[in-house]
Amino acid sequence: MSSVLYDVPGPVARARNRILGVVGVAAIGTVIGLVLYRFYATGQFAPRMWEWITYIEIQYRILEALWNTVRAFAVAAVLSVVFGALFAAGRLSDHSWLRVPSTAIVEFFRAVPLLILIFILYFGLDQGIGIQISAFWAVVLGLMLYNGSVLAEVFRAGINAVPRGQSEAAYALGMRKTRVMSSVLLPQGVRSMLPTILSQLVVVLKDTALGFLILYEELLLVARQLGSQGQLGSPILQVALVIAVIYIGLCLILSGISRLVEKRLTRGPVAPKTTDTGQVGGAGVL
Repeated sequence: MSSVLYDVPGPVARARNRILGVVGVAAIGTVIGLVLYRFYATGQFAPRMWEWITYIEIQYRILEALWNTVRAFAVAAVLSVVFGALFAAGRLSDHSWLRVPSTAIVEFFRAVPLLILIFILYFGLDQGIGIQISAFWAVVLGLMLYNGSVLAEVFRAGINAVPRGQSEAAYALGMRKTRVMSSVLLPQGVRSMLPTILSQLVVVLKDTALGFLILYEELLLVARQLGSQGQLGSPILQVALVIAVIYIGLCLILSGISRLVEKRLTRGPVAPKTTDTGQVGGAGVL
């Protein structure tokens, strides 16, 4: 009558949980209804407030901003994974001359807020040492340094989570550490790391919105510019809702891809078929 973490609820507890569930759903529905009513009462659903989305030029501009967002995310995601893998390997190294600098770099960039990194890359390098980079690369490199440092800790924790007996058995077979890492520890650790890695990639996608602070032409900057146009009726709420739906769609696509990858990686090997004559895969069993 009990599980590992909690007692199985009885009839009274199940009835109480149903009542609490109904009350919670009713409360949330009431809040949503009040918000929609206020939108209607203030004219937020009026056709003139949504007329802006019918203009071809605005649609093209939103699509261009969407492409800039996806492009920054794709490059930053790849670089973050590479950065995290390299510095996780450095942190797991037996050589202190490699482990100590890797640890210092990871801890430093994890502690610095992402917005400060973007400002330093875009404004500080130009004013300090005369190196000027574009807004695109300031956003991408900032995302890489911060999220790559987080992923480095994810990779390190995933590798350390593999039972020690796996590596000991591989060393007993005469494998070197590089072979043990690539052939034994990493394939097993990826399965436990994958949900966290993909969750961090969703963070990378949403953090591209910080690019609007340095005037990178992504979705949030375009939304701010369109919402402040007086000739369009200043539809800041309507533009924000459309951009929010786009971000939700991108996150759902990324989550769907992650589920497919996770399902493929966690799928066990297919057992060979046997026949009545004792043959496996067409070969006789001696």
